[in-house]
Amino acid sequence: MDSRQARTRTSLASINSPHVTHLLSCRPVTVISAPKAMHKYIPQHNGHRHNTSSLHCTRSSVRIDHSSQSDRSMGVTRCLQRSSRSLFLLMLLVAAAISSVSSRDAAIAASSSSASPKKKKPKVPALVVFGDSIVDPGNNNDINTIVKANFRPYGKDFGRDHRPTGRFCNGRIPTDFIASRLGLKELLPAYLTPNLTNQDILTGVSFASGGTGYDPLTAQLATVISMTDQLRMFEDYKQKVRAAGGDAALATMLSDGVFAVCAGSDDVANTYFTMRARSDYDHASYAALMVDHATSFLDGLLAAGARRVAVISVPPIGCVPSQRTLSGGMARDCSQGHNEVATMVNAGMTKSMDTLKAKHPGAKLVLMDIYGFLLDMMMRPQSYGFKESTLGCCGTGMMEVSVLCNGVTSAVCGEVKDYLFWDSYHPTEKAYKILVDFVYDNYLNQIIN
Repeated sequence: MDSRQARTRTSLASINSPHVTHLLSCRPVTVISAPKAMHKYIPQHNGHRHNTSSLHCTRSSVRIDHSSQSDRSMGVTRCLQRSSRSLFLLMLLVAAAISSVSSRDAAIAASSSSASPKKKKPKVPALVVFGDSIVDPGNNNDINTIVKANFRPYGKDFGRDHRPTGRFCNGRIPTDFIASRLGLKELLPAYLTPNLTNQDILTGVSFASGGTGYDPLTAQLATVISMTDQLRMFEDYKQKVRAAGGDAALATMLSDGVFAVCAGSDDVANTYFTMRARSDYDHASYAALMVDHATSFLDGLLAAGARRVAVISVPPIGCVPSQRTLSGGMARDCSQGHNEVATMVNAGMTKSMDTLKAKHPGAKLVLMDIYGFLLDMMMRPQSYGFKESTLGCCGTGMMEVSVLCNGVTSAVCGEVKDYLFWDSYHPTEKAYKILVDFVYDNYLNQIIN
C-alpha cells in the first residue's frame, strides 16, 4: 500500500471535509456464534478448516509505517466528527472534475451488460431486484445525483474491456452472480439501461438505486430513486413484459420469478448517523421506523403479484471502512451504535416476514441473514482468502466512495484480490462471490425448489 499512499498524499492534504458512508459495523468484545452453514465457504488450509465455533470482534487499528500518514488519519477523523454534512459540497466539486469521462465509459460498457451465458435451462423465468448500491448495476447513471459509479476506477475488473458501468464495485455485483447461478444470464441489467432487448425484459432487471433506503428521507437526501418509486417502475415493467411475451409470460414471471430486495444500510449509515436527519429517534424507534417502511414496501410488492421474495438483511454496517473512520474513534473500531440498529432491524424483519406470509398465503418469503457471515469475513479475512478488511482498495481506503473514489484523486491498491472492500463502503467482486454462494445455498434454494 506504500505506492498508493504516496500517490494520494497530495489529494488528502487538500481534503478537509468528511466523506460519504455506506455499509457495516461491529461491537468491541462481542462474541457471535458463526453459523455452521458458513464452514463450507471458508477455504481449506493444509487439509484443515479454521475453527469458526466462535467469533470475537476485537479492537482493530490501521498499522501504517509513515508517521505522517498516522497524523493525517487523526486529522481526518477529527474533521469528520466536526462537519460531516460538508461532504456533499466536496462530492459536488469532485463530480464536476470527472463528469466529462464518466458517461462515455458507462454507455460503452452498458451495451454488453446483459450478455447471456452458455445455453442451459434456467431454474426460474426471471430475477427482479429492488434496493440500493449493493445491487444497482447503473440506474443512477442518468439521474440527477452525485451518488454514481460510472467512472474509473470503478469497473477496473469488469468484463474484457474493464469499463465502469455504474456498478459500485471493481467488477460484478451480487445480482450478477445470482442471475448466473439461476441460469438466466451472466449480468443483470439496470432497468434504466437504454435499448433493453425483449430478452432482457423477460429474464429480469434491477430497479435498485445507489443511496436509497427503506426510510423515504434517505432517497430524498441523496436525490436518488426511492423504494416507492422503484415499485412504481415495476408496474411499468410489468406492462413491458406483457408486451414482449404476452399475458402468459407476465403470469409466469410473477408466480415463478425471484424477487430480491436489498436496502437499509444507507438508512443507518447516512440518514441516521452521518446526517443526523432523524435526531428525534433513538436506536429502537428508528429501527422500528425502518421495519415499518420495509414491511410496507414488501406488502406492496406482494400485492403487485410477486410470489417468491428474498430479502437481504441489514449487514454489520458499523464495520465497513467508512463507518470505522467516522464513528470508530482513533482506533477505527467497529461502530457499536450502527450495529445495534442493524440487529434491531433484522429482528423486526424476522417478525414482519411471518406477518406477511400470513397475509399473503401461497407466497414464499425468506430473510437472507448475512449479518453473521459477513461479520466473520470482516473479523477473520484470512480465512476467506483476504489480507485486508478494515480499509478499501480505492485511495486511502478510509473514506473514498462514489465520486471521492475516482481516477483524478484516488490511487488503487496493488492487489485487489487481497481486499474485502473495493471502496470504503462496498465489497469487492471476490467478496460478493463468496457472499452470494452463501445466500444462494442457504436461503434462495428455499424459495426456488
